[in-house]
Amino acid sequence: MSDIDRIKKLIKLLEESDLKKLHMKEGEFEVMIEKADKHPPPPPPHHKRCSSKKHKEHVKEEDDEEDDEDTDRYITSPMVGTFYSCPSPDQPSFVKKGDHINEDTVVCIIEAMKVMNEVKAGVSGKVIEILEDNARPVEFGTKLFRIE
Repeated sequence: MSDIDRIKKLIKLLEESDLKKLHMKEGEFEVMIEKADKHPPPPPPHHKRCSSKKHKEHVKEEDDEEDDEDTDRYITSPMVGTFYSCPSPDQPSFVKKGDHINEDTVVCIIEAMKVMNEVKAGVSGKVIEILEDNARPVEFGTKLFRIE
């Protein structure tokens, strides 16, 4: 069993249990996994971030009214780390533009402190845009996917 498969199995066990942290050491293999909050606090509304030069978001003035026509939703990064769109370099992306997803669909991995954290969509819909490039650093609250 590869290290990635072992980590995936440990993540699944952690998700299905009431434990918050898991630390395992077997020979040279060592991993520590910690559950992220299911509902992280939203970023402050007036601190919108640009996810990358390629996908800059137009920042509105604080007094501007929100656009009621925008029905799209976003999947955001639950933590600071490195965004990975696929489980390993030789495997396809978790999701691609046009895919239909549900709340439990794993859409990416965020690596933080050498721990791979699977990110579930949390929403259902169709992926209409992938906003981050693979292997790029992201901040908490960075928009990763646009969902219709």
